[in-house]
Amino acid sequence: MNLNEPRELASLLEAFLLASGKPQSLERLYELFEEAERPEPAVFKKALTHLGKSCEGRAFELIEVASGYRLQVRERFAPWVGRLWEERPQRYSRAMLETLALIAYRQPITRGEIEDVRGVAVNSHIVKTLLEREWIRVVGYRDVPGKPAMFATTKAFLDHFNLKSLDELPPLAALRELEPEPALAFEDDLEAPQSLQARADLALADEPAVEAGEETSFSSLLAELDSMEQGLKTDFDDLPEKDDELDDAGEFHETLDKEQLSD
Repeated sequence: MNLNEPRELASLLEAFLLASGKPQSLERLYELFEEAERPEPAVFKKALTHLGKSCEGRAFELIEVASGYRLQVRERFAPWVGRLWEERPQRYSRAMLETLALIAYRQPITRGEIEDVRGVAVNSHIVKTLLEREWIRVVGYRDVPGKPAMFATTKAFLDHFNLKSLDELPPLAALRELEPEPALAFEDDLEAPQSLQARADLALADEPAVEAGEETSFSSLLAELDSMEQGLKTDFDDLPEKDDELDDAGEFHETLDKEQLSD
């Protein structure tokens, strides 16, 4: 095999990506070759371009996300491909989607700030689920009494929603078009917009009831987000690592326990 020929290298890269089942960065792909046989970076780029074009008209496509490149089934086939699994994915609640949207557009943001915007207490199960799925992480602590944790999205969040960076988040004007029509029902009973729900492909446990309150409307939430969209912070490398944020691990658990008791 001539690894310096983009067409032949493209076939090998396709084999790598199919076998891995997850995104692979260029650096990781480089490491799969012995130094003597490793193609030049320019050849890699041409091979990836050729691989992307070769997927045209096929059921899968080459996507570049935050963690690297991956091959995935095209989204339009999702309703049928999903039938391969007996259990149907749990639908994401509106409360979870709104919480995730606030973190994505306003990061870094604290739990209290999310509650101020939504007008209702944030269910602890929502934050726990987002952390467990590694869609959000703690990037620091606000320098105010109580030192509340600040949340931001992760590469796993970008990968799941087929994004390379936060700059690719849809503009809020597009989200505003998804505002549901008024209905004679409790707002929490309304289904999330179908275009957003289509991306939710893994099961989540039912959420326990949240404390009753006067929740903001979908349009009010978007208006609030609209005012926050300018100056979105997309890089948190200047913030301390999670392990260095507290000198004493016991202090962290004590803070967490207090926060849970306040729910």
